[in-house]
Amino acid sequence: MKSVPKKAKLHPRNRHNQGYDFDHLITVEPALNVFVSLTQYGEKSIDFSDNKAVKTLNQALLKAYYKVDFWDFPEHNLCPPVPGRADYIHYLADLLAADNQGAIPQGRQVKTLDIGTGANIIYPLLASHEYNWSMTGSDIDPAAVKLAKQIVQFNNRKITVKVQKQPEHIFQGIINAKDLFHLTLCNPPFHASEQEAKQGSDRKWRNLGKTPTTNLNFGGQNNELWCEGGEAQFITTMITESALFAEQCLWFTSLVSKKETLVTLQNELAKHPVADVKIIEMAQGQKVSRFIAWSYFDEATRKEICQEFTPMETP
Repeated sequence: MKSVPKKAKLHPRNRHNQGYDFDHLITVEPALNVFVSLTQYGEKSIDFSDNKAVKTLNQALLKAYYKVDFWDFPEHNLCPPVPGRADYIHYLADLLAADNQGAIPQGRQVKTLDIGTGANIIYPLLASHEYNWSMTGSDIDPAAVKLAKQIVQFNNRKITVKVQKQPEHIFQGIINAKDLFHLTLCNPPFHASEQEAKQGSDRKWRNLGKTPTTNLNFGGQNNELWCEGGEAQFITTMITESALFAEQCLWFTSLVSKKETLVTLQNELAKHPVADVKIIEMAQGQKVSRFIAWSYFDEATRKEICQEFTPMETP
């Protein structure tokens, strides 16, 4: 039975729209059982302030719905919630569909680049399963790349993972002269300092009804959670570098955590010969998130490029 009420406003194709079926998840991943208990409303759930419980839940979701049998990494690495990450992938599919007569392009001919893929390599795992896209992930942390490659190998996925050897760059050193991508995606470190990241973590603990601790909620290392200038500076650098690869990518995209960051990004995009900019909102329960997308190709050219796709599904 469905033990948790329907999650509000997840993408219509999101596999987790009906909440978590804990009975099924425990069957798939028995280790989850010790973390499941009844709430005051008599519904099955876990303690979402318990990092190990959250990680085990996500392992169960990946195994049950995405054919990911092995997904593990050290406790200090970021543990992303699967439903929210899946939403970004589905909205990206809609972005491509809009240029493809409403049909979602599927298959290995769709090339996608995930910036800052992390040790968990969550976006390539989800996208390769949901749409069979050809996925490449990059990260500045060699240890994270090594762990990501192990996850890819254990699950027999055809995903490429690259080390960004020049941390000051984003696309340079990753996109080669012959590379062509239909999409880039990114969940940037949105805090501007470690102190700001700690304050954000404290808010999460309070929202969960817990006393803040010295640990960052749900894990995460410095480069995963904050960078100098925060998300505004990170995405600004991304926009600047995207101009160097304008003809090698159909859509550049990035999540934007803070709504006030959008003005800065729009002003930056106005400095470049960008043909189209879209801001797409995604609502996940009580949380509203969004991503910004920009293309150097006009709509007519994008549709022409997308004619190579075979229509597979209408969103």
